Amino acid sequence: MASTKCAIGVDLGGTKIALGTVDEEGNLFEMVRYETDSQGGPEAVIQQIARGVSHLRRQAGLNIVGMGVGVAGQIEHDTGAVLFAPNLDWHDVPLRDELERQSGLPAAITNDVRAALWGEWLFGAGRGVDDLICVFIGTGIGGGIVARGRVLEGCSNTAGEIGHLMIDLHGPRCTCGNRGCMEAFAGGWAIAKRARELVSAHPSGGSTILEMAGGDPEHITARILVQACHAGDGLAREIMDVAIDALCAGITSLVNAVNPCRIVLGGGIVEGMPELVQRIERGVRERALAAAVQKLVFSPPLLGNDAGIIGAAAVAMRLK
Repeated sequence: MASTKCAIGVDLGGTKIALGTVDEEGNLFEMVRYETDSQGGPEAVIQQIARGVSHLRRQAGLNIVGMGVGVAGQIEHDTGAVLFAPNLDWHDVPLRDELERQSGLPAAITNDVRAALWGEWLFGAGRGVDDLICVFIGTGIGGGIVARGRVLEGCSNTAGEIGHLMIDLHGPRCTCGNRGCMEAFAGGWAIAKRARELVSAHPSGGSTILEMAGGDPEHITARILVQACHAGDGLAREIMDVAIDALCAGITSLVNAVNPCRIVLGGGIVEGMPELVQRIERGVRERALAAAVQKLVFSPPLLGNDAGIIGAAAVAMRLK
């Protein structure tokens, strides 16, 4: 029996590395996980990936043709170098060259959110759709765009920075240095920051949130805020309503500009509040051009935390 053609997908983050073998149909086989040795620098992390690749290549009956790596950072398209990865504190790391040297496999390096886009597009909630936008709402807000059956990369490979759509010229400061980005209103870090500020200023109004945070406003996280919202806390609902309005505004702009057939909404915040998909859909349909939403479908993702691994492997199998 012929060996199954596969690639290894790698989801490289600041705290964990997840690797798995994926076939041409998007089936995920054995996986390995490590805590990222970020303190050891790029060399230590690359060795961890190489060790995981070596382990996965020992599986019987699989023809491993390459590897794909999704990294939370800016990637140089032609060289596969990581120009900047804030969670790893990497600058100008020749990741593709080093992985190919140590593993002997051809490697493809992409942004982690774009890898998840590839996974959902080819094998998940966007399967069979030629015009697609994925929006992942977690600590930050990332995404990706498929237009007429092609993943948009942009002139310098940074297409898909959806979280930095400006929705208010005089809005709160974003981590990118600008003001009024969608992420500065609705990213997990922004939601938590707003909650800490309001609870510190008005402890009685945020008593439920404060109690869930153990009495210390500095311990308030987006997860706690979502839990308080589900518990009926008025301040938590007020903060989330502002975030949802910002998401509706930003995604409406995307819909009007790109005219997708489907929008996939995922990420940690959506996992904690699945009702966000319907609320955002309703808000976008109220605001967007009628023609732009005529055929538009909203959907949660189907691949969950495996989307990045599956998508990175899919990119690797397209190497020539």
